[in-house]
Amino acid sequence: MRASLIQIAVDPDESVNSRRQRAASLIAAQRGADLVVLPELWPVGAFAYTAFADEAEPLQGPTHDIMAKAAADAGVWLHAGSFVERAADGTLYNTALVFTPEGERAAAYRKIHRFGFDQGEAVMMGAGEELVTVTLPQTTLGLATCYDLRFPEMFRGLVDAGAETLIVAAGWPERRRAHWTLLAQARAVENQSYVLAVGTAGTHAGVQQAGHSIVVDPWGEVLAEAGADEEVLSVEFDPAKVAATREQFPALKDRRLGLTPPGAGK
Repeated sequence: MRASLIQIAVDPDESVNSRRQRAASLIAAQRGADLVVLPELWPVGAFAYTAFADEAEPLQGPTHDIMAKAAADAGVWLHAGSFVERAADGTLYNTALVFTPEGERAAAYRKIHRFGFDQGEAVMMGAGEELVTVTLPQTTLGLATCYDLRFPEMFRGLVDAGAETLIVAAGWPERRRAHWTLLAQARAVENQSYVLAVGTAGTHAGVQQAGHSIVVDPWGEVLAEAGADEEVLSVEFDPAKVAATREQFPALKDRRLGLTPPGAGK
């Protein structure tokens, strides 16, 4: 299976619509890949809080439609990163979209863990409530966004739902880049899954982004890692390695906590 992680740069001098079109062009260049992944909030910038309300879109708005067409034009499964969604009741969400190679929306994931503590996303956006997986012909994806990476119980839930390849779309700051790499490898090892983690390049509202998108295999080995600038990170991996790893080293079968106790519900 071949995946392309598009580590797009967010330039405050580039309009949102121009960046949408540029992202579509970058996706088109990945024809032949099985899966293409974009980062978190790339249309506006993950730290550009003051622009969230102005740039918010309905679920099926401009970003949705342009990304759907891009997936169909390239003939790829597309995790289109996330954008600022405005729900019918006015609530804003950090929402990720996945499209089939025919351009049909396969899933929408609203970010569960909001970053910012008492400011920014944490107070401006609603929290998602549902874990989301997407079944591809080769593997089952588990969807996560940025700050979610710090919550291992979420990834256990995705694995319990059948996930074999964990996708993390992020706008991770450079000052905590060491955590980014460490946590991506930890999530891969503890869940015996692939982790495809893609971040943005550039600067969002004065916050330098880490870049360094990374692909980690179920043993924790880094298969590919980007630099700090905009680039497309392409990697080939074997989804069958997940089942093989879980069979060779069946740690997940030895779990004792977080499982339904025998006799529960009877």
